[in-house]
Amino acid sequence: MGNAIQEFNDYRAKMNEVILGKQNKVINRLFNLDTNTYAEGALSTKTKEMLGLVASMVLRCDDCIKYHLGKAYEQGVTTEEMYEIFAVANIVGGTIVIPHTRRAAEYWEELQAQ
Repeated sequence: MGNAIQEFNDYRAKMNEVILGKQNKVINRLFNLDTNTYAEGALSTKTKEMLGLVASMVLRCDDCIKYHLGKAYEQGVTTEEMYEIFAVANIVGGTIVIPHTRRAAEYWEELQAQ
């Protein structure tokens, strides 16, 4: 696994454990709601991850983008599909999304290389 990918996943797991370990009812419920939102339903998990990625890019959350890139990779999103996702995000979010697209493309390349 690429170093950037491993570092991101390790840090995310470590800090989620810290946060959830505090047993704050609202935070724990929010995390649970997030997990359940991306579960298989009328929309496939693949579709939901693609939607989550577009929303994350438009909101310009690099950690969220990396997370959804990883999940999209796990769901079998192709590079061709990924660049259509990038296109939608840039049309919806405008040119301010371009720097996030660059970082997303770099992370996607790492995912593909692993």
